[in-house]
Amino acid sequence: MKTIHLGSGAGYAGDRIEPALELAEKGNIDYLVFECLAERTIALAQQAKMRNPDGGYDPLLEARMRAVLAPCRERRIRIVTNMGAANPVAAAKKTQAIARELGLNGLKVAAVTGDDLLDAVRAGNFTLEESGERVANLGNRVISANAYLGAVPIINGLADGADVVITGRVGDPALFLAPLVHEFGWAMDDWERLGRGTLVGHLLECAGQITGGYFADPGQKDVPGLARLGFPIGIVGEDGTVEITKVAGSGGQITLATCKEQMLYEVHDPARYLQPDVVGDFTGVEMEQVGPDRVRVTGATGAPATGLLKVSVGYVDSYVGEGQISYAGPGALARGRLAREVVRERLALTGVQTTELRCDLIGVDALHGDALSGGREPYEVRLRVTGRTESMAEAVRIGNEVETLYTNGPAGGGGAWKAAREVVAVQSVLVPAELARPAVQFVEA
Repeated sequence: MKTIHLGSGAGYAGDRIEPALELAEKGNIDYLVFECLAERTIALAQQAKMRNPDGGYDPLLEARMRAVLAPCRERRIRIVTNMGAANPVAAAKKTQAIARELGLNGLKVAAVTGDDLLDAVRAGNFTLEESGERVANLGNRVISANAYLGAVPIINGLADGADVVITGRVGDPALFLAPLVHEFGWAMDDWERLGRGTLVGHLLECAGQITGGYFADPGQKDVPGLARLGFPIGIVGEDGTVEITKVAGSGGQITLATCKEQMLYEVHDPARYLQPDVVGDFTGVEMEQVGPDRVRVTGATGAPATGLLKVSVGYVDSYVGEGQISYAGPGALARGRLAREVVRERLALTGVQTTELRCDLIGVDALHGDALSGGREPYEVRLRVTGRTESMAEAVRIGNEVETLYTNGPAGGGGAWKAAREVVAVQSVLVPAELARPAVQFVEA
């Protein structure tokens, strides 16, 4: 039976580069897939594109491509990635320029466009799924609206001979599903195989999570070699079944437990995993450890897609001001608590307007609050004061008040730090799939 070997080169925008190079050089793979877009990433990328029309793609695109283009070309490995973010065409042009510099003549680079639905969402009568508010009420604060496209435009790019396909927002599993549909000739209404291919993509999309990275917990779930964690390989058969493995000798591990945790990650309903191409059903999935660092996965299926696309709407929500300062030695906790009360009182006295305020002692009560924390006297604490405001000017004042503790607060404060930033929030709307018009654009060498 024909098999296709898919390597996962990244699980988020800032991921390590060496494991991807290891896959290209030693993984015996057919495709190297970089999944680099989180919900909020593309909204930030749209802001970057506003500042620079030639920007808006993944900041590590150049470094990644310089690392893997030559070994991938030498081994005829094709690359699929969503590193195009808000500007797939610019990302494709940059990739082609890097290929020329490296002497990789004839490399075909394609950009997938059509996920940007900002104008349509602004003009439509859409309601945000999370809050129930109408998009129109956000006015000019909306900065992005990107639909999760499916696998079809990627398939088209591969069918037209692309060595590298760069997308913007697509469903994460679609990056892996597309090569399978292209190679095996699956029909786009073969729901069972599409469901299986979607599970393959879901298992691989977070890279080091399934090889033990996010899984590791010392003394409970020990994982060897995290400093040189290997990224996963999916060996996929024509029927959509897959064996998950990694490069021999690389760090991490592939076990039933790592694979099960990844399968459940971000899946709200295993019977209805909604994707642009198919509704995945993972309730019948079975896993078997078939060798060291090798797990076979079978039993996924699927049902027809809903005909709706999720669109992530990015908008300027508010501003956040933050200040931090540390206390150490005898009485550190008491001095940290006093500093916290001083800042709270100062913010009230000076009239700083916040819609939300948190004053935490990191290492004491920052994560779980007073009710679940405590019970020990730490030798060192760090006060963190964070407030949400309606203006940047108000946000700046929060960090300033924390900094004044240097000379106006309890003894021994040090390492003060402050910042203020704009908050880009993300909510979702559902739109008819026909509203998106995906296209493939090749960038000439």
